[in-house]
Amino acid sequence: MFLSVFDLFKIGIGPSSSHTMGPMTAARRFLDEAAGDDWPRPAGAKVDRIVASLHGSLAYTGIGHGSDRAVVLGLAGETPQTVDPDQADGVVARIAAEKRISPPGHPSYRFDPATDLVLDRKTPLTGHANGMAFSAYDADDRLLLRRIYYSIGGGFVVSEEELQRMKAKDSVTTEGKKVPYPFKNAVQMLSMAAKSGLSIADMKRVNEETQMSREELDAGLDGIWIAMKRCIDRGLSQDGIMPGGLKVRRRARQLHDKLQEQWQQNRPNPLLANDWLSIYAMAVNEENAAGGRVVTAPTNGAAGTLPAVLRYWLHFHPEADQPSIRDFLLTAAAVGGIIKTNASISGAEVGCQGEVGSASAMAAAGLCAVMGGTPEQVENAAEIALEHHLGMTCDPVGGLVQVPCIERNALGAVKAVTAASLAIKGDGTHFVPLDAAIETMRQTGLDMNEKYKETSLGGLAVNVVEC
Repeated sequence: MFLSVFDLFKIGIGPSSSHTMGPMTAARRFLDEAAGDDWPRPAGAKVDRIVASLHGSLAYTGIGHGSDRAVVLGLAGETPQTVDPDQADGVVARIAAEKRISPPGHPSYRFDPATDLVLDRKTPLTGHANGMAFSAYDADDRLLLRRIYYSIGGGFVVSEEELQRMKAKDSVTTEGKKVPYPFKNAVQMLSMAAKSGLSIADMKRVNEETQMSREELDAGLDGIWIAMKRCIDRGLSQDGIMPGGLKVRRRARQLHDKLQEQWQQNRPNPLLANDWLSIYAMAVNEENAAGGRVVTAPTNGAAGTLPAVLRYWLHFHPEADQPSIRDFLLTAAAVGGIIKTNASISGAEVGCQGEVGSASAMAAAGLCAVMGGTPEQVENAAEIALEHHLGMTCDPVGGLVQVPCIERNALGAVKAVTAASLAIKGDGTHFVPLDAAIETMRQTGLDMNEKYKETSLGGLAVNVVEC
């Protein structure tokens, strides 16, 4: 199975890959499809009005996650990769006032967000918890085209037909992509590493270079880290109240200033590494909560864990260099691909074990690899990190990616470093295989009550408000 590193690490805006980036991508995709010629329509019929509805988790927490805003931006022709976060609110406000969308390269369509964008909590779409339906009508309000899309985690969007093919083939990304090391699970990965004598990062690199040149791959990897670093730096420079109504204040800048003061005073701090890890992760997720530009790693809700561990590597390890950053990301993507292929990275599908749990496993694997770990030690590090996130629910207060999400990323980073440290001190032999932990996460997600899977109907989302 092959998932590119750029499938796992996507640059976009917050606060959610499933609830923001996914709906924006789906809206833009429908917009382009409606303007195309590959669907039947009555002679002379033209699209005049567009209607959208959000279902399942998208309906329950869509406002808090900005899903409604994302759909409007997508229908305006924006994409998660290119939209300007500072201009987004102005675009949405203009469309609400004009009740029309005029995307570049398209005619103007009727679209009133107040009536043509529905958060439907009563009608679930059966394919996935994050379902969306888009419809196009002519000037007489006759239905011309209807499409259903699913946001399946990490910014991935599939149509209803693609989802069925994906389930039938047990794969979404292998079509047309033949690679030298097509490992579907950790057992295959370790077997291929043993036979080839290559590291996990080296195998992943060989696979990626069947799709692009080495120069393109390295430039892309460097671009991912630059975007992560800029997000950390911006998060450390901002303060104030985050949007959404919970009145949660940013803390990363203040904590960073205190830590810098201690650092300059050379005061002993046994928790120094943990403190830096936590601050880096919080900086990213505060940016995400504010709708800033982040990198899915593998999702927006878990975007802070891996960058924090990578920044920790650069901060505390003098041997860290640019090639090691690339190896870190390649190794992390290899593990993330296995998790996504065999379980899920969607909080709406399996809870936060699939988001922060996956992120922590990916970060642990990457860190262990650049610290000199063998493939067996890397697999062990990923397993330790994932095992100790099993059962974690997704219960965002107010449907916002703030509480408990921001601190949860910090603790995920701490667990990742601990897991890598434990694994590197062993010989790779361990009791629970990574594949078993992944399958357990999948089964736990299936058994988990829906109210604990990004609906804000249970857990902290209910009890904090009631208290």
